[in-house]
Amino acid sequence: MQAGESVIESMSDGALHKSERGPHKNIPTVKTHDVGPVLSKDVGDTLVVNENNLRAPSPRGPNGDDDSEAESYRDGRSDEVDRDTKSRAYAWCRDFLAGSWKTISEEDFQISSICGGLSNLLYMCSLPEHVAPVGDEPGKVLLRVYGAILQGVDSVVLESVMFAILAERALGPKLYGIFPEGRLEQYMPSRRLRTEQLRVPDISAEIARKLSRFHAMVMPFNKEPTWLFRTIDRYMDQIMTIKFVREAHIKKFNKLMKYNLPAELDSLRSLLAATPSPVVFCHNDVQEGNILMLDDRDQSSTDKLMLIDFEYSSYNYRGFDFGNHFCEWVYDYTYDQWPFFKANLDNYPTREQQLHFIRHYLSENQDVAPEERSAIEEAMIVEANRFALASHFFWGLWSIIQARISTIEFGYMDYAQHRLDAYFKQKQLFA
Repeated sequence: MQAGESVIESMSDGALHKSERGPHKNIPTVKTHDVGPVLSKDVGDTLVVNENNLRAPSPRGPNGDDDSEAESYRDGRSDEVDRDTKSRAYAWCRDFLAGSWKTISEEDFQISSICGGLSNLLYMCSLPEHVAPVGDEPGKVLLRVYGAILQGVDSVVLESVMFAILAERALGPKLYGIFPEGRLEQYMPSRRLRTEQLRVPDISAEIARKLSRFHAMVMPFNKEPTWLFRTIDRYMDQIMTIKFVREAHIKKFNKLMKYNLPAELDSLRSLLAATPSPVVFCHNDVQEGNILMLDDRDQSSTDKLMLIDFEYSSYNYRGFDFGNHFCEWVYDYTYDQWPFFKANLDNYPTREQQLHFIRHYLSENQDVAPEERSAIEEAMIVEANRFALASHFFWGLWSIIQARISTIEFGYMDYAQHRLDAYFKQKQLFA
């Protein structure tokens, strides 16, 4: 969003608006603990949440309207790390990193919250300034605590394997420790990209080349492209039986359900079945927060970016990575006031910007004959924009469920509304 543009309205009627088939099959049971971040595990067939642990309902607004989520967050995000999280983080660092980490007290242990994650809770853990590493242990690490994981335990295992493989190939951060609640990763001296940087030509070109290399990898996972609609089907099954208890959520959910989502899913499935797209190993979440600008690279370098966060990665249709990335040009998740994101559909890449991306993507592929490139580029534009609809639909459903189970500070219902509204607006252009 450009400077001076208004943030989307967060109220229910003012918004412009991140599986196996069968009822609740393998749906993760999600419980919030008395303290600490929400965890999840795939151990049951119902969606269970301890509502006592979620943020208390906010007071009514001036018009007696209980849709006052914005009022709950009028002071912005909270950055304080609670004592239980600090204690657990200290124990994980001590046990997995060893070296100097075993010599410091919990009082000397340094931890700070890193904002920006919509699925997981992120923290930077570090040794105090007066304590240096004694061996090859790092002086600081990134702690990732899993949030409300909607993929199931099997996906967490697959992601851990994937993360380790990419680390060994120097395509991702190092892995220092893994445990049921999360993992310890290499803290990369870097900056996450901002939304507006996605449109910078040199950066867009490098993202395209990095994505092309990612797609070319052969990974030891199921090669069938079942992930997209299997996951959408699972989310849909959950949404058809989900129950909200807060009035603000109920009103927003009822508005969303005015869309005939099951019928729309059938329409989307038919459209994409008629849209050729090769099956490759996809990242599935190429947004600016998952792209690092490495600090130790010269700014003139053509190799200064790194893709991270492989939570949703799988074999999938290539078009989903294209369309999903183009959708992310619209959304800025760094806004620190409710609903903690901004959106502007005018920022969706133009045809020229899409061609720029696609041409650099193809530059990594030496098998494409020059005389065939024009036709291939045109087909890829259609492919990308039709699969952009799948991105809007996917993350719209995801966000409805997150509104019910996540403790991360974010306007999930408002985000779901915007993604589904954007789906129907863009369907008129691309379907």
